[in-house]
Amino acid sequence: MKILVINAGSSSLKYQLIDMETEQVAAKGLCERIGIDGSKLTHKLPGHDDVVIESPMPDHNEAIRLVLEALADKKHGAVKSMNEIGAVGHRVVHSGEDFTESVLLTDEVLQICKRNTDLAPLHQPANVMGIEACKAVMPKVPQVLVFDTAFHSTMPKYAYMYGLPYEYYEKYKVRRYGFHGTSHKFVSGEAARFLKKDIKSLKIVTCHLGNGSSISAVDGGKCIDTSMGFTPLEGVPMGTRCGDIDPSVVEYLMNKTGMDVHATLNTLNKKSGMLGLSGISSDFRDLCAAEEKGDERAKLALDVFGYTVKRFVGAYAAAMNGLDVLVFTAGVGENTESVRSRVAGNMEILGIKLDESKNRNGQRGIIREISTPDSRVRVLIVPTNEELVIARETKEIVEKKK
Repeated sequence: MKILVINAGSSSLKYQLIDMETEQVAAKGLCERIGIDGSKLTHKLPGHDDVVIESPMPDHNEAIRLVLEALADKKHGAVKSMNEIGAVGHRVVHSGEDFTESVLLTDEVLQICKRNTDLAPLHQPANVMGIEACKAVMPKVPQVLVFDTAFHSTMPKYAYMYGLPYEYYEKYKVRRYGFHGTSHKFVSGEAARFLKKDIKSLKIVTCHLGNGSSISAVDGGKCIDTSMGFTPLEGVPMGTRCGDIDPSVVEYLMNKTGMDVHATLNTLNKKSGMLGLSGISSDFRDLCAAEEKGDERAKLALDVFGYTVKRFVGAYAAAMNGLDVLVFTAGVGENTESVRSRVAGNMEILGIKLDESKNRNGQRGIIREISTPDSRVRVLIVPTNEELVIARETKEIVEKKK
C-alpha cells in the first residue's frame, strides 16, 4: 500500500508518498503560495533532480490536483495511476477532547474538527481545507486524520488542569493539551526498539527541540505530562515564543507599552524566546556561532533554553518516580551538541552521564547513544519522522476497516 501524507497550511501544502511495504518515501514535495500570485510546486523524487512546477493555485483543491498530477507523471511520477494510492493521512493540529486517537474521516468527524477551530485558529482551518480538498479530488480514497494532541490524551486530569475556576474547563475546555504528539510517540517507540526493551517497562523523557520545542514524560509508552499547554506558547522558551511566564506580565506590558492584547500576544509568540533574548536571531545555528564569537546575549539565550529544558527533565523524572531514557530529537535536539550538553550535563544526581566526545562526534541522521557506559540513564539522539507515524496509523485504521 502507498499512503499519501498531507500537512496543509494556510498558503502551503507539504506532502509525502510513502510505500508502506518498505516504509520508504517514494516522493515528496511542497506547494507554496496557495491563493497568492507566484504559486509553485516543488516535487522531489529520490535519485532525481527536483521538479519545479509554476502554476496558479487559487485554492487547496487545485494544489491537490497538481500534486496528484506530479505523482502520476510519466517522467517524474512515483505511481502509474492513482489506484496505487491506498489512503491519505492528514496531520491535524487539534483533537480537543473529542478524539484520543487517529480516526477515519466521516462527515461527522469533519464537523467536529471545524468545531474545534477556536482551539487552534491559526492552524486548524488550514488542516480542514486540506482535508476538504482531498475529499473533493479523491472522493473514493479513504482519509485518516492524525492529531498532534492525541498522544497526550493519556495525561491524568491533575496534570492537564489549570488552577482556574472549574467552569472555564466545563464551558470552554480551557486545559493543557500538548502538541508534537506524533513526534513524541515516534521517538519514544524508536528508543525502545533501539534498546531492545519493551516500552511498557521504560520511563522516558522525550525532548523535541526546534524552533518550536516541547518535552514529554512517557511512562510505559503513555504520555503522563508534556510542556506545551492550551496553546504551543506554554513551556520552554522557543525560537520566537516566550514559554512560561507570569500571566500578570501581560497586563503589565500592555499598561507600560500601550499595546493591545493582539499586539502583546504577537510579541509573546513572534518576538520573544531566543530572538527576544538574544536580539540576534531565532535560529540556534546563528546563536551558537555568535556565542563562539563572545556574544553574551546569545550565550544567555542558550543558557536560558538549556536550563529550562533541564528543569522539565528533572520534574518529569520526579513525576514518573524514575528515568530510564532521555531522548533528544527534532532540528535542534538532533543537531546542536551545545544544547544537549547544557541539558544533560551535570545531571549525575538523576543517573545521567553524558559522554561529551560522543555528543560532539558521530553520524547524523541515525539513532545513536551519547551517554557513558556507566550511565544509569541511557541518553539517545533519535531522528524524528512524524510523516511515518501518520502513514503507519493511516494504514492500521484503513486495514481495520476492510
